[in-house]
Amino acid sequence: MTGRLITFEGGDGAGKSTQTARLADFLAGLGIPVLCTREPGGTAEAEAIRVLLVSGEADWDPLTEAMLHYAARREHVEKRIRPALAAGKWVISDRFYDSTVAYQCYGQGVAPEDEVALRRLAIGGLQPDLTLMLDIPVETGRERAQARQKSRYEEMNDGLHLRVRSGFLEIARREPQRVAVVDAAQDPDNVAAAVQTIVAGRFGLS
Repeated sequence: MTGRLITFEGGDGAGKSTQTARLADFLAGLGIPVLCTREPGGTAEAEAIRVLLVSGEADWDPLTEAMLHYAARREHVEKRIRPALAAGKWVISDRFYDSTVAYQCYGQGVAPEDEVALRRLAIGGLQPDLTLMLDIPVETGRERAQARQKSRYEEMNDGLHLRVRSGFLEIARREPQRVAVVDAAQDPDNVAAAVQTIVAGRFGLS
């Protein structure tokens, strides 16, 4: 079986972790071997970088921040994602490089050409077979996120989150062959059903 890389993207509170788990259960029910993972993180080394990025104890320069994300991503790709794909597993990742584009480029002003250079250096030409963009209004997402411990990103102002949402939607507009937008303001069961329909249709599952 050929491995596949499926990523979930979207703003805070969109339900990416929930839908990652729901999709994994759906695929496993079809007999497909699945690896669930997340970014930043996925390996011990990348998780250590995650702590630096989300703890709120540092005020990173945006380009430095993008470099840290790509340092974590390289560890994740080389030590976990590529081996799983080579073994025929379907990898489902809660965030991937689109989050760096949305947060660091659209949100914080990193030059797109710098992000492209970092991406090429860190992970080469690897890209998702399918990206599921969970779109949710900023206010709704922030309300949902109130119930959990906030990360440094969730503490950032509404202006940044509005730019991030616009960035995600622009990515989807530019790459419709890779990115499918899902209305994440729906009930989680409806979101899961929409996700499963998209995945089944894209990969010919029944």
